[in-house]
Amino acid sequence: MKLHFFEEPELEFGRGSHIDIRFGLMQHGPLDYDTSLAPKKIRVGIVGTNETISGVCAWLEKCRSEISPKDSKKPNLFPYFPGFNPEDSFQSELVFDSSLQRPLPPANLKRLLQNSAPNQIVREAVELYLNDLRYLAENTNADVLLCAHPTELLDKIENAESMANVETSQTSPDDDDGPVHGERLVFHDMLKAEAMSQVRKPLQIIRPTTWDEKARRQQKRKANRIQSLQDEATRAWNIHTALYYKAGGVPWRLIRDPALLTTCYVGISFYVSLDKETVMTSMAQVFNQRGEGVIVRGGAAQISKEDRQIHLKRSDACTLLRNALGRYRDEHRTLPARVVLHKTSSFNTEEIAGFNEALDEKGIDYHDFVSISTSQTRIFRHGTYAPLRGTMLSLSDKQHLLYSKGSVDFWQTYPGLYIPNPRLIRCDETTESPSFLAQEIMALTKMNWNNTQFDGALPITLRAARQVGLILRYIPEGGHIEPQYRYYM
Repeated sequence: MKLHFFEEPELEFGRGSHIDIRFGLMQHGPLDYDTSLAPKKIRVGIVGTNETISGVCAWLEKCRSEISPKDSKKPNLFPYFPGFNPEDSFQSELVFDSSLQRPLPPANLKRLLQNSAPNQIVREAVELYLNDLRYLAENTNADVLLCAHPTELLDKIENAESMANVETSQTSPDDDDGPVHGERLVFHDMLKAEAMSQVRKPLQIIRPTTWDEKARRQQKRKANRIQSLQDEATRAWNIHTALYYKAGGVPWRLIRDPALLTTCYVGISFYVSLDKETVMTSMAQVFNQRGEGVIVRGGAAQISKEDRQIHLKRSDACTLLRNALGRYRDEHRTLPARVVLHKTSSFNTEEIAGFNEALDEKGIDYHDFVSISTSQTRIFRHGTYAPLRGTMLSLSDKQHLLYSKGSVDFWQTYPGLYIPNPRLIRCDETTESPSFLAQEIMALTKMNWNNTQFDGALPITLRAARQVGLILRYIPEGGHIEPQYRYYM
């Protein structure tokens, strides 16, 4: 066994680089700030009640100026928000005037709140929002559509989601072992799925605790939520970064050494159809270091009798990667020199043969097939803090433990609530060294445009693929699928 430590990878912003997303944006601006593609004005359509629309608009107006940081001895972990305006950080502004707003019909909302059938509540809530989202998409020039929940509706939806089929559980995109499954309907995922064909605009769902201090005080009284509430500056960073990306902006990207091969990163995840009849494959393809994702939907997968893990047949593996590389060529007018595949289950012989067949067809000589899962084996460090993020223990030539979550020197702390588990990295068939692949995974954990705290547990390849699977369960075979990741996050 051998222990390694990797320094925190830097990201590239508009005028320089930094290891931290928020400080990088403050000091250097977004990657595309001086290009014609940067969204200088982002028109935000809002659907909600009159009260929630007013509350969201007041908070977004406040966020045009500086938001003070959390009172903390860790200023690098809790920086201030400089304001979202043409002069600071993002060098962009939000437009959310009354012509871009659509109140939910009070009578329809009242009728929904009186319903008691769990899955029917979710269906009716989705349709309630879709009616007004469609109107804004068809009659305004909104770039992003925002759904502002009233507290009573959010409580109704969450209660319905928890009551329906309580024997199943909806996992988060960071829970990376096993397929996405379950019969219960989830409002967030179902709404985004239906909006693919009916709205065709990126959606942002915003909770009352984001802008409403009264809702935050009520939430704090729920013991299981006390620790999950973010400070106001952090909320402002996360919401505005997501809106910037969903409006077509590129906040940051990986730093690429020009001497290295042009690489395409691919994440593969699995989901079970709503009728629980079929295990399907979802894929989020991340275009090289720029990080723009294109979604490719795969075919059926099976649970192997040999290792009880989910695997693809050789022909399905070949088709999946062939289609992904075709999408890559459409975007870049060329093929990558190297392909990296990330998967949560190990690569079996059939999958390796199928993926290699697709690579051989395209004349791609360099590839790395890496499986990433949670390990229960832990490393202990002297003192009270968790191991440093970037610590890797090599168990063998092919198996390695990597702490993608852990203590961070820049923050002078470990920011988590629980002792972190390392990731088990299995190099199933690789051309690069384990150290190179681990540092690559570390960098890819920082490509999450939904969270500006950079210590993500999973690389964006797997996080995006799993998040896509949560939504694809609601889209029938042949249904419209948006190719860009901004529609799924």
